[in-house]
Amino acid sequence: MKIKDIITVLEEMAPLAYAEDFDNVGLLVGNPETESTGILVCHDALENVIEEAKTKNCNLVVCFHPILFSGIKKITGKNYVERAILKAIKNDIAIYAVHTALDNHLQGVNKIFSHALGLINTRILIPKQQFIQKLVTYTVPDNAEKVRNAMFEAGAGTIGNYDNCSFNSEGFFTFKGNEKSNPVIGEKGKLHTGTEIKIEVIFEKHLQSRVLKALLTNHIYEEVAYEIYDLQNAHQNIGLGMIGELENEMDEKEFLLYAKDIMIARGIRHSAFTGKKIKKVAVLGGSGSFAIKNAIQAGADAFLTADLKYHQFYEAENKLLLADIGHFESERYTKNYIVDYLRKKILNFAIILSEENTNPVKYL
Repeated sequence: MKIKDIITVLEEMAPLAYAEDFDNVGLLVGNPETESTGILVCHDALENVIEEAKTKNCNLVVCFHPILFSGIKKITGKNYVERAILKAIKNDIAIYAVHTALDNHLQGVNKIFSHALGLINTRILIPKQQFIQKLVTYTVPDNAEKVRNAMFEAGAGTIGNYDNCSFNSEGFFTFKGNEKSNPVIGEKGKLHTGTEIKIEVIFEKHLQSRVLKALLTNHIYEEVAYEIYDLQNAHQNIGLGMIGELENEMDEKEFLLYAKDIMIARGIRHSAFTGKKIKKVAVLGGSGSFAIKNAIQAGADAFLTADLKYHQFYEAENKLLLADIGHFESERYTKNYIVDYLRKKILNFAIILSEENTNPVKYL
């Protein structure tokens, strides 16, 4: 199996189009045409993890955090990033990162976080904006079903738990082809009138080229009329963070001790107790201070995230319990999820969970 074949599976799990614009996801080091000897899944592709991959005969490291995040102009081994890259290149080990592509997935990082805490009735906390487009096209009734089905097959027409969604209306058309035209219906140089079906479908914007190819390949007209619009609708199944409910409400201290135990946190920094019971909980794995207001607006009793600064604890405003459980801790079970996913999709292949603890934060 080539690395590119594994990448196909990884992109099904965490489509790269879901990633945030600032991120650096996908294949960071290596040749996709290389035959893979095994996959090592880790949290961070540090130098010791690359050594582990070498020892375990894995030439593909799948990591959560991208080891290459910002641009570099030299690779001389002067820091931990460059040393890891040099070691990977020297040993022909490829590195692939998922990061916010998995953060934003409905079944990704924050679903894993929520599941660990036992939250039910979960939904995305911050749905992704400007990610949906609508295509409008026109064709004769006899061609409408073929065009619709082709666009559905390309990924259009999916809304939440529903697929094959479209709106169709009937209208009256006119056209007259010039001498260079080759009309399928009517004659060149003569005005032709008739009935057309207007078809409207929505799709995730990264599917635009596939949907257009399906339309143009299956439409009978020489010239295909279509329009594409960017929609303001938020995508309810893609986005950052998640909010759900505990089956049974807890006291604030009881809840923090529960979260500490479940997420194996060495300590939790938190805002002042509000005196309220905890039932509705928002989570955001990794650095999530930007979502404090979203958690409050969503009516959360508590918000668990990481990397909070001193003044950000004031933003709780006694409206919710704000807790920093640690960056690594909030994403702790992500690599286990990736391993389980790959083992279900790729059978009889070496897929190994890294034994290295790459959490850079230590506690006394």
